Amino acid sequence: MSIPQHAVTASFLDYLKFEKRYSVHTLISYEGDLRDFFDFMEITYGPTPVEAITYPMIRSWLAGLKEGGLSSKSINRKISSLKSFFKYHLKRGAITSSPTANIISPKVKKRLPVFVKESETEVLMKTVSTVSEDWKSLNGKLIILLFYSTGMRLSELIGLKENQVDAARGHIKVLGKGSKERIIPVSADLLRDLAAYQQLKRKEFENATEYLLVTEKGKKLYPKYAYLLVRAHLETAGTLDKKSPHVLRHTFATHLMNNGADLNAVKELLGHSSLAATQVYTHNTIDKLKDIHRKAHPKA
Repeated sequence: MSIPQHAVTASFLDYLKFEKRYSVHTLISYEGDLRDFFDFMEITYGPTPVEAITYPMIRSWLAGLKEGGLSSKSINRKISSLKSFFKYHLKRGAITSSPTANIISPKVKKRLPVFVKESETEVLMKTVSTVSEDWKSLNGKLIILLFYSTGMRLSELIGLKENQVDAARGHIKVLGKGSKERIIPVSADLLRDLAAYQQLKRKEFENATEYLLVTEKGKKLYPKYAYLLVRAHLETAGTLDKKSPHVLRHTFATHLMNNGADLNAVKELLGHSSLAATQVYTHNTIDKLKDIHRKAHPKA
């Protein structure tokens, strides 16, 4: 007897939520991809139990997505969702083989990460070091410093708690994707700035929250608050088209690579699960080496 589709998707999503501990955003993406697929299956083939789904059925769905103009990147995400879904049911014995085994993901043209040049970063650091002492300006300063000094993600910065800052050991413990912890060393100057901020926070707000950075009302930061502050500072420091917290994450990684950091070390600092995600930053390093070679070698 086959299991209803809503049950097989619900059990898979519960697995992602409670065992893999994926973020809400990621769960929504998986749920949407599976809903789109099963809607297609219902319309095209009628009610189909999970064990009866075949490779040609999935191929026809993907072909329709491509004909509809969906990007290769989005198609790849949907393929990834389906592969994870069938892998889950294969492990649990609901199916004997995965119909996605022979699915080949379309090639995606890699976009190089947007980052702030080192000369422009110096301007940015000077700008934040001379901000006025109102609370929003202090937040802007520390948000910029934390992003550039640690390369953490926006969600990680917003969720950063005071007890994750270890001044004695000179590092910050970051809680990343899938609740994985990683340690990022930080400078003594940044630690002093954070300590001063925390002291001021306790004076300003009677019941200070456990979260490190707070709004003018003493509440936990929210994504748009941090995003707008970063954008405002990046507008004054350079000519980038894209101005977001992720640009500073790219800047952190690119500057490390350009100054000789080991690729595996950068991978660990960024919290990437695979080296492939970090290798995009080697392109900028190679470009820099080419430029040095062109300028310095007599026969270049």
